[in-house]
Amino acid sequence: MNIDKLKSTIGKRGGIAKANRFKVMFTPPQQSLLNIDPGAIFTSVISGDGINLKSLINDPRDISMLCDSASIPGRQFSTDEVTMNKQTVKMPYGFIDEDISMTFLLTNDMYMKKMFDDWSESIIDDDKYILGYKADYTTDVVIQQLNADNKVVYGAKLEGAFPITIAPIEYSNDADGISKLTVTFAYDKYKLEGAIGSALSGIGSALEIL
Repeated sequence: MNIDKLKSTIGKRGGIAKANRFKVMFTPPQQSLLNIDPGAIFTSVISGDGINLKSLINDPRDISMLCDSASIPGRQFSTDEVTMNKQTVKMPYGFIDEDISMTFLLTNDMYMKKMFDDWSESIIDDDKYILGYKADYTTDVVIQQLNADNKVVYGAKLEGAFPITIAPIEYSNDADGISKLTVTFAYDKYKLEGAIGSALSGIGSALEIL
């Protein structure tokens, strides 16, 4: 192999996939189009910030913009050792899909943190310790790989996803520090999708809020 052949191969495949070209789309269960939080509105008014009408609209694209990192899940096959013709080989009998983690940027209204607080409350009620119905606290999460033109080239849909770990928020005296929130998701299964299928799944996920 030489550099020209490598460049030719990469070129005919559309270039190298960039890790920072991705999109995450999902609509949290029970989230409505309007974000009416009386406490937040009252706090904004008395602090002199006024009411930002744009913040009252839950735009599914906000989640994608605030997602700082994500991953498409891997898969581990479960195997048993079987002896065949005096040789022991591994035979698969099932698979385990890995949980995935995402990191989100936190804004001054703590939008993502409050969203996951509400989501966790729908899983188990903090006061009554009552477990919610699975259909009410799960959603589909779409993760897409984009090309240099921001077109979808590959994707994965996590079916029946919900957060299982909402990590602590770390603070420090670093003047340039940015607050982030890391969330780990479990899911029933994931479905790999091509460009068209993933694009349609992303649209469907966004429309769930309407």
